[in-house]
Amino acid sequence: MLLMKSSQTICLTAQEFPPDVGGVGVSAKRIALLLKSLGYQVHVAVFRSVFSKEEALAKAGKFRRTACKTSEQNGIILHRLYPAIRSKVTRKQDYLMDIYGQLTTLHRKYRFDVVHAFFINETGFLTTMLAKENNIPVINSVRGADLHKHIFDCRQQKQIAWTLENSSWITFVSQDLMHRARLFSPPILHKSSAFLNSIASVNFSDLVTPLLVSKLRGTVIGTVGNFRDKKGIEYLLDACKNLTTEFTLLFVGDFVAKESKYWEKELEKSGLKDNIVITGTISREEVLAYLPYMDIFTIPSLNDGCPNALLEAMLAERAMIGTNVDAIGEIIEDGVNGLLVNPYSSEELAIAIAKLMNRPLLRKTFGKAAKQKVLQDLNPAVEQANWEKIYDKVLAQSAPSVMEVV
Repeated sequence: MLLMKSSQTICLTAQEFPPDVGGVGVSAKRIALLLKSLGYQVHVAVFRSVFSKEEALAKAGKFRRTACKTSEQNGIILHRLYPAIRSKVTRKQDYLMDIYGQLTTLHRKYRFDVVHAFFINETGFLTTMLAKENNIPVINSVRGADLHKHIFDCRQQKQIAWTLENSSWITFVSQDLMHRARLFSPPILHKSSAFLNSIASVNFSDLVTPLLVSKLRGTVIGTVGNFRDKKGIEYLLDACKNLTTEFTLLFVGDFVAKESKYWEKELEKSGLKDNIVITGTISREEVLAYLPYMDIFTIPSLNDGCPNALLEAMLAERAMIGTNVDAIGEIIEDGVNGLLVNPYSSEELAIAIAKLMNRPLLRKTFGKAAKQKVLQDLNPAVEQANWEKIYDKVLAQSAPSVMEVV
């Protein structure tokens, strides 16, 4: 007879996993738990293919051996992989070779039935190579920036195409991403699918009052994230410049370090210093606690996959303004549960904010519709069913026939 799920072992690979900060890590943990509840034995291997920390250590002459730190988190076996630093001369291929050796060692020990990479550029290539060399199925999940940004790097295009074409199945968090990938690599047409992230219900009344609530004045216009180029923050700043009623522009999160000088200048140039509150990097529980204090939740992204922050704000019954990109444009129904504007448009964003500032009853209507949408269509049971179908499919394709099983 064929193997049951309880005897099948899978390994997810991701560049981050909680308590690391980042949407990919949050999604990887959520999906790992959904798969575990289906009966799979779930491992997660965490590693980066961007080695800035290793390069800094190498330059300082701080060497180390290859390391794999294994722990358990909610019944999931977590392996954090670190390449050796043996020389001040840093070469990416040396680090990648070390990581790949560790992945191979994990497979020898645990005999994975499926491997599954999140974020195709960081983890997809090594994970797919492991699968091909060991004749096991591989799923690659495209999350957003991997096809929105890295596809424009000609040095990565061949690797992206090879990874897509050698996948057993590819998943996407938006129809836009799947459409782009299918244009870039037509052979994936019949082994790819798109479905949205999910989110579990949150009881906001159980959360503590956040630290900076006393600084909020007037209408609170909020946004959440790890703020960087793709988040469209310049356009939000410009949209708020000419507001005539009292307001606070609340940034829940912080600006990425590599762009900090740019954002310091943009915030100063905006003339909104007295209206802006920035929380800095905080825990997810603290992030959630701020949502009920927002009158308007904005997500002016230029591209953004399927952001968890959007779903969390919908659960909090916030009135939404988002750009018509990726899953944001699929989830927000303009005039039904929020307002959609075009990316790169401060003018459209300003009109939408002014509309909601002056119509509190409309904000309430949108908020209730947003919560209903996320509870009905974006709950974990829906996402789990999608993953179960995909895993059943790729495992069935790789399983021996009934006649071959003794």
